[in-house]
This record gives sequence, structure tokens and C-alpha cells, in this order.
Amino acid sequence: MLQAKLDEWGKPAWLSLLVLAFFAGWPLGLAVLAYLAGSGRLRAWRAEMPGTWFNLRPSSGPAWPSGGPWSGRAASSGNRAFDEYRNETMRRLEEEQREFQAFLERLRQARDKAEFDEFMAERRRRPEQDQMANA
Repeated sequence: MLQAKLDEWGKPAWLSLLVLAFFAGWPLGLAVLAYLAGSGRLRAWRAEMPGTWFNLRPSSGPAWPSGGPWSGRAASSGNRAFDEYRNETMRRLEEEQREFQAFLERLRQARDKAEFDEFMAERRRRPEQDQMANA
């Protein structure tokens, strides 16, 4: 009865129950957490049907190509013009990123060279100062 009502209210109700259980006492909180994990109710990203926010079927979930959303390949949206635009935009952004990384590398090299030149100039001045102090 309570379980059905919490399922109807969804994930926020279960999380509220979990928080309240931990406030009541850590053993009760752990028991609720174990129940949520064991029943699959923590797998909110696998929701498939409206009205339920958990689903234990492994075939459910987002339709990303193999490797997940960060594999570098995006699933087709079904709109060829948009897919071409997205691919061109991604290619352009990757090129800009490479150019920016190259710029940063040149900037680091210039800073390192300036610091090294300053060090060498200071080093050359030091013996002159030492000779003046000894005289």
C-alpha cells in the first residue's frame, strides 16, 4: 500500500523517505537504501513507461550508439539536414579546439623562453656584481 503510493508519486517521494529514514536512525536509513537498491528503484535513468520511474529490463534505456553518449558518434536524429549541420558544427568546434590548444602551447613556450632569457640575463649580471663587491 505505501509502496504503491510512493511509486505513484515517483522518485522524489522515495528520496524523501530515504532522507527521513536516515534522520530517524542510520540503521533504518540503510534498510530503506538496501530496499531501493534491491528493488531497482534507484535506476531512474532506465525509465521507459510513463507513470513508472524504475524498470529492471536491461533492454530499456536511451538509444545511444554503442559506447554511450561520449563515444564520439551521435545517433541519427532522423533529420538528415540537422545531422549534417550537427556533424559540421562538431567538426568546426573540434578544429577550433585544436587551434586553441596549439595557441596555448605557443603561449607556454613564449612564457618559458622569456623566463629562461630573464634567468640567463640575471645570471650574467651576477658575476659583474660579485666582482664589484670584491673590489
